[in-house]
Amino acid sequence: MTDNAPNNTSDKTIDANDRARLDQIFMQVILDVQAQAQQTQPAQASNLAAMFHKELVTDALQGCAMLIAGWNQGVIDEAGLTRSAKALRGLELPELAARLERLRQIDEA
Repeated sequence: MTDNAPNNTSDKTIDANDRARLDQIFMQVILDVQAQAQQTQPAQASNLAAMFHKELVTDALQGCAMLIAGWNQGVIDEAGLTRSAKALRGLELPELAARLERLRQIDEA
């Protein structure tokens, strides 16, 4: 396994056998991230807070979509991972962000 992917040199390539073996774990993490991000509420009851909250949820979900697309191509998409983790921290879900970031080592266990 190499750490180079065709699209982005920071993406991590995942062996096809590892991908097949770890698909259920990967998808469970992604589905959990999506569900928890969508269940959050704005920190304050203002239009501005609601706008920023919606933007963070959108970033988390779009990052997850990038991760799924990368996974289907055999890579951990670093840009998607970074985008989702940053949004999750903004949504005050740092433990979930850390769990998502552990996907970088999903094939190392």
